[in-house]
Amino acid sequence: MQYNESEFLIETAVPEDELIISRTDLQGIITHANETFCEISGYKLEELIGKPHSVVRHPDMPASIFKNLWETIKNKKQWIGIVKNLRKDKGYYWVKAIVSGVYKNGELVEYKSLRTPISFDEKLEHQKLYDKMRQENCEKQRKIIYE
Repeated sequence: MQYNESEFLIETAVPEDELIISRTDLQGIITHANETFCEISGYKLEELIGKPHSVVRHPDMPASIFKNLWETIKNKKQWIGIVKNLRKDKGYYWVKAIVSGVYKNGELVEYKSLRTPISFDEKLEHQKLYDKMRQENCEKQRKIIYE
Protein backbone atom coordinates (compact mmCIF):
# COMPACT_ATOMS: atom_id res chain seq x y z
CA MET A 1 0.00 0.00 0.00
CA GLN A 2 1.27 3.45 -0.80
CA TYR A 3 0.45 6.47 1.30
CA ASN A 4 0.21 9.78 -0.42
CA GLU A 5 -0.90 11.69 2.62
CA SER A 6 1.39 14.40 3.92
CA GLU A 7 -0.31 14.06 7.31
CA PHE A 8 1.81 10.97 7.97
CA LEU A 9 4.76 13.37 8.22
CA ILE A 10 3.34 15.55 11.00
CA GLU A 11 4.56 14.67 14.47
CA THR A 12 2.86 15.72 17.68
CA ALA A 13 5.32 16.14 20.52
CA VAL A 14 4.42 14.58 23.85
CA PRO A 15 5.17 17.17 26.55
CA GLU A 16 7.88 16.19 29.03
CA ASP A 17 5.62 16.76 32.03
CA GLU A 18 2.67 14.75 30.70
CA LEU A 19 1.73 11.12 31.25
CA ILE A 20 -0.57 9.37 28.79
CA ILE A 21 -2.77 6.84 30.57
CA SER A 22 -5.27 4.31 29.29
CA ARG A 23 -6.90 1.12 30.46
CA THR A 24 -8.41 -1.68 28.41
CA ASP A 25 -10.43 -4.78 29.06
CA LEU A 26 -8.77 -8.15 28.55
CA GLN A 27 -9.48 -8.02 24.80
CA GLY A 28 -7.74 -4.64 24.37
CA ILE A 29 -10.90 -2.51 24.21
CA ILE A 30 -10.38 0.95 25.72
CA THR A 31 -12.27 1.47 28.99
CA HIS A 32 -10.45 4.61 30.19
CA ALA A 33 -8.33 7.33 28.61
CA ASN A 34 -6.98 10.38 30.36
CA GLU A 35 -7.22 13.89 28.95
CA THR A 36 -3.59 13.82 27.77
CA PHE A 37 -4.27 10.67 25.70
CA CYS A 38 -7.23 12.41 24.09
CA GLU A 39 -5.27 15.59 23.35
CA ILE A 40 -2.18 13.84 21.95
CA SER A 41 -4.14 11.28 19.87
CA GLY A 42 -6.63 13.86 18.57
CA TYR A 43 -9.65 11.82 19.65
CA LYS A 44 -12.45 12.83 21.97
CA LEU A 45 -12.96 10.56 24.96
CA GLU A 46 -16.25 9.23 23.60
CA GLU A 47 -14.47 8.27 20.36
CA LEU A 48 -11.91 6.16 22.27
CA ILE A 49 -14.07 4.37 24.84
CA GLY A 50 -15.24 1.03 23.45
CA LYS A 51 -12.71 1.02 20.60
CA PRO A 52 -9.76 -1.37 20.32
CA HIS A 53 -6.52 0.23 21.51
CA SER A 54 -5.16 -0.58 18.06
CA VAL A 55 -7.13 2.45 16.80
CA VAL A 56 -3.85 4.33 17.43
CA ARG A 57 -1.59 1.70 15.86
CA HIS A 58 0.68 3.35 13.31
CA PRO A 59 1.35 1.38 10.10
CA ASP A 60 5.10 1.75 10.73
CA MET A 61 4.84 -0.55 13.75
CA PRO A 62 5.90 -4.15 13.11
CA ALA A 63 3.28 -6.78 13.99
CA SER A 64 5.92 -8.68 16.00
CA ILE A 65 6.12 -5.83 18.55
CA PHE A 66 2.44 -6.23 19.44
CA LYS A 67 2.70 -10.02 19.38
CA ASN A 68 5.48 -9.71 21.96
CA LEU A 69 3.47 -7.21 24.00
CA TRP A 70 0.44 -9.54 24.21
CA GLU A 71 2.57 -12.60 25.01
CA THR A 72 4.32 -10.68 27.78
CA ILE A 73 1.23 -9.27 29.49
CA LYS A 74 -0.72 -12.53 29.17
CA ASN A 75 2.17 -14.15 31.08
CA LYS A 76 1.55 -11.66 33.93
CA LYS A 77 4.69 -9.67 33.17
CA GLN A 78 5.16 -5.98 32.51
CA TRP A 79 5.95 -4.97 28.92
CA ILE A 80 8.11 -1.92 28.21
CA GLY A 81 8.75 -0.69 24.70
CA ILE A 82 8.92 2.19 22.26
CA VAL A 83 5.78 2.75 20.19
CA LYS A 84 4.90 5.03 17.30
CA ASN A 85 1.19 5.81 17.49
CA LEU A 86 -1.21 7.14 14.87
CA ARG A 87 -3.29 10.22 15.56
CA LYS A 88 -6.86 10.62 14.35
CA ASP A 89 -5.64 13.17 11.76
CA LYS A 90 -3.03 10.64 10.47
CA GLY A 91 -0.17 12.42 12.21
CA TYR A 92 1.88 10.49 14.76
CA TYR A 93 3.54 10.57 18.14
CA TRP A 94 6.25 8.48 19.78
CA VAL A 95 6.15 7.18 23.34
CA LYS A 96 7.78 4.81 25.77
CA ALA A 97 4.96 2.50 26.86
CA ILE A 98 4.70 0.48 30.04
CA VAL A 99 1.84 -2.02 29.86
CA SER A 100 0.81 -4.34 32.68
CA GLY A 101 -2.11 -6.17 34.16
CA VAL A 102 -4.43 -4.82 36.84
CA TYR A 103 -5.41 -7.39 39.44
CA LYS A 104 -8.25 -7.46 41.96
CA ASN A 105 -8.15 -10.19 44.60
CA GLY A 106 -5.42 -11.91 42.58
CA GLU A 107 -7.52 -12.01 39.41
CA LEU A 108 -6.51 -10.20 36.20
CA VAL A 109 -9.31 -7.75 35.40
CA GLU A 110 -7.83 -5.27 32.92
CA TYR A 111 -4.64 -3.82 31.44
CA LYS A 112 -3.16 -0.39 32.00
CA SER A 113 -0.75 1.53 29.83
CA LEU A 114 1.41 4.46 30.92
CA ARG A 115 3.21 6.36 28.19
CA THR A 116 5.92 9.01 28.34
CA PRO A 117 7.91 10.99 25.75
CA ILE A 118 11.20 9.82 24.27
CA SER A 119 14.19 11.63 22.80
CA PHE A 120 14.75 12.43 19.13
CA ASP A 121 17.64 9.93 19.03
CA GLU A 122 15.37 7.18 20.38
CA LYS A 123 12.75 8.00 17.73
CA LEU A 124 15.31 7.85 14.94
CA GLU A 125 16.83 4.61 16.25
CA HIS A 126 13.44 2.91 16.54
CA GLN A 127 12.14 4.15 13.19
CA LYS A 128 15.17 2.57 11.49
CA LEU A 129 14.78 -0.61 13.56
CA TYR A 130 11.06 -0.92 12.82
CA ASP A 131 11.57 -0.26 9.10
CA LYS A 132 14.14 -3.07 9.05
CA MET A 133 11.88 -5.42 11.02
CA ARG A 134 8.92 -4.82 8.68
CA GLN A 135 11.15 -5.45 5.66
CA GLU A 136 12.57 -8.67 7.13
CA ASN A 137 9.06 -9.89 8.01
CA CYS A 138 7.68 -9.01 4.54
CA GLU A 139 5.25 -6.52 6.07
CA LYS A 140 3.91 -3.56 4.14
CA GLN A 141 6.50 -0.89 3.49
CA ARG A 142 5.70 2.78 3.72
CA LYS A 143 6.31 4.81 0.61
CA ILE A 144 5.91 8.53 0.48
CA ILE A 145 5.37 10.03 -2.93
CA TYR A 146 6.07 13.68 -3.52
CA GLU A 147 3.94 15.36 -6.13
